[in-house]
Amino acid sequence: MRISENIQFKPPFMLRNRHIQSIMASTGPRRALADKMLANLHSEQLTIKTKAGVALTADFTTSNRIIDRNRKNFLVVLLHGWEGSSKSAYIVTTTYTLLVNGFDVLRLNFRDHGDTHQLNKDIFNSTRIDEVGDAIKTFKFQNNYENVLLGGFSLGGNFALRISADRGEELSIKATLAVCPPIDPNNAMKKMNKSFFIYHYYFITKWRKSLQKKLAFFPNPSIEKLLKNNKTLSEMNAAFIPALTEYKSPEEYFKSYELIGDRLCNIKSPTHLIMSLDDPIIPTEDIHQINENPFINREVHHFGGHCGFIENISGESWLQTRFVELFERYI
Repeated sequence: MRISENIQFKPPFMLRNRHIQSIMASTGPRRALADKMLANLHSEQLTIKTKAGVALTADFTTSNRIIDRNRKNFLVVLLHGWEGSSKSAYIVTTTYTLLVNGFDVLRLNFRDHGDTHQLNKDIFNSTRIDEVGDAIKTFKFQNNYENVLLGGFSLGGNFALRISADRGEELSIKATLAVCPPIDPNNAMKKMNKSFFIYHYYFITKWRKSLQKKLAFFPNPSIEKLLKNNKTLSEMNAAFIPALTEYKSPEEYFKSYELIGDRLCNIKSPTHLIMSLDDPIIPTEDIHQINENPFINREVHHFGGHCGFIENISGESWLQTRFVELFERYI
């Protein structure tokens, strides 16, 4: 497994704080920039039905720039993080840059993300990768794309890596980029519980609101009671995981989507893990728990925070051009 040392994100001094990078990943100037871009995307909003009857929504945008004909045979699929959506700032800004460079982009929403709680009765959990892969397959077939370039941020990066490992050949995935993916989710949860309080508050607030939206469409008195009685992430994980999944404990559940050992050994196309040493949420050292695979490249940067890599006060991210550089390499 190769580790890139010659490529380093170097933000200006005033943007080298890990919390500034992480918070600016989806708020402040970057959010404003994304909203401006979003107004000009003219995307088609879709509901994709999988063979299992699951409904997932997506935003699809075709580029009006013909840079080379081969590029139109490739579909870029972007996956957001936990409690994010196809309209998250990091997804939108990356999409916009890819479009400017001639790529067509599908921004896919996970179940119960992007205000889609009414579409499926069962609640989202991180083991539901089959439906995401099925949605990609359905869209790719219906729109005659030959190949897929897959990218994901945070939990979306974890999904992207597992899908590439399990269904890379089936989906014709030619390259995968994963930004700050949780590799050992149990370690990631422990780190977040010890990190700056704002992250715990952010995720607990968004998760609780998501569950409340779900209950509005599919009432469940026992789940409502659990939601009322459990306030912290640790409490909610301990209560909801046995109640809503097949797993008996948080530890068993986290293990089900970890990327350690040989989990990614079946990846057979170029893959890049982009991580930062100052990530306040994901333990970067977990990257060394992934066993050797000649197709996997590790980019470990000194700065960047969690999915930030913000390079100026306007909110532009180095990741936007990095996605273009890497995807262009593999078409």
